Amino acid sequence: MPSHLHRSLTALAFAALLLLPGCGGSEETSRAAPPATEFPAAKGKTISELLHDSGAKPSKLVIAPAAQTFDRGPNRYPFGVFTVGQEQVDDADVALYFAKDAKGPVQGPLPAQVTSLETKPAYRARDAGAPGEATTVYVVPKVNFDRNGPWLAIAMLKGEHGLEATRVTATPVVGAFPRIPQVGDKAPVIHTPTAADVGGDMAKIDTRIPPDQMHKVDFADVVGKKPIVLVFATPALCQSRVCGPVVDVAQQVADAYGDKADFIHMEIWTDNDPSKPPRPQVQAYNLETEPWAFLIDRNGIIRDRIEGAFGVSELEEAMRTIVPG
Repeated sequence: MPSHLHRSLTALAFAALLLLPGCGGSEETSRAAPPATEFPAAKGKTISELLHDSGAKPSKLVIAPAAQTFDRGPNRYPFGVFTVGQEQVDDADVALYFAKDAKGPVQGPLPAQVTSLETKPAYRARDAGAPGEATTVYVVPKVNFDRNGPWLAIAMLKGEHGLEATRVTATPVVGAFPRIPQVGDKAPVIHTPTAADVGGDMAKIDTRIPPDQMHKVDFADVVGKKPIVLVFATPALCQSRVCGPVVDVAQQVADAYGDKADFIHMEIWTDNDPSKPPRPQVQAYNLETEPWAFLIDRNGIIRDRIEGAFGVSELEEAMRTIVPG
């Protein structure tokens, strides 16, 4: 584990969110992915052949990945779309294409859905909607990486004057973080601080204002007994401004599930001080980024995990892996 944590992918992807203008306070809705038929078919072409045959013009938009942990097999691929002026774009029709190398066949098109990060007003933190806070994330639910190592990635977008193309800002590297617990693994047992542990002084274990209600139980006391959603995030110290919305989302879903599952929010930095090392619990999970959510069944097995931003609908869908319908 390095001595520092890349806070919410600031070195990789959502750094542009730091400079975004303020977002509106109205509740947004998610948007389904556009049909794959609206984008060029790969048909065994290479990246260069696809770009040439598509006739797509260079796009001025920036595609920034919002995750960096990928493994062989199906992967969720989240990303943001920005202007060159670093303003977030919420309404693009975009599909991604991947290839192992410049000579390999292309996988795609993989159209992206737009997932809202907003919650009902009762679940929004005091600073929700502050300048730079993300309100949406683009998601390709399933990208199948069949080999470890770096992959090429491009995006096709439907522009005002026809098809546009651009390269994704960071190359996905499959298998780069094998020590992070994977789906099917036994969840590492950690002690998570509770409200009782700090005598109700929630500022010691929660940077959200007001504190959320996901500090009632110690993970070590309930793992293997009940389904658990374990969220690693630091709302007040998250440079990419997606951790706050993610914790709001988790709290809304937690209340909907009542006693069916325990939801636990784990902060990132020792003493909530970014100049200090990550907390031991974060190091136990070998996390290099935040936020993360691990969905763990009543036998203590990880059944799903989500890196980066996610919305209510996406977390509710993931809950089906640990809580019977």
